[in-house]
Amino acid sequence: MTYLPEHAEDEVMTEINMTPLIDVMLVLLIVFILAVPAIQSAIPLTLPRASAAATQQPAEPVRLDIDAQGRAYWNGQAVADDALKALAQQAARLDPQPVVRLSGDRAVPYERVLQTLSTLQGAGLAKVNFMAQKP
Repeated sequence: MTYLPEHAEDEVMTEINMTPLIDVMLVLLIVFILAVPAIQSAIPLTLPRASAAATQQPAEPVRLDIDAQGRAYWNGQAVADDALKALAQQAARLDPQPVVRLSGDRAVPYERVLQTLSTLQGAGLAKVNFMAQKP
């Protein structure tokens, strides 16, 4: 049996017992978890009916290549700059718009790639991806 010092018997216990507080908080948490779904479903709503929405198939991507001499190829066929603009305008009118995958040879001057990009954007094509090889 342990003996307490004489002055310890007269001291008031100043420590708060946390166990009842934790028990009450857990009970409140459980009550709120169970009550929230009931509160949300208590709002009377008449939701509209919807038919299945028609899903739109994405357009086939367009491959635009620029070779080392600066010639453009639309899906593998050589095109002049005027024909490129006409093809780009035609593709821009499609719904949904196709994605243009622009790939240029590493020897192509950067100015030529920017000129081609400007032609595509001027025609109204908004989705242009630059293609590159993985290192």
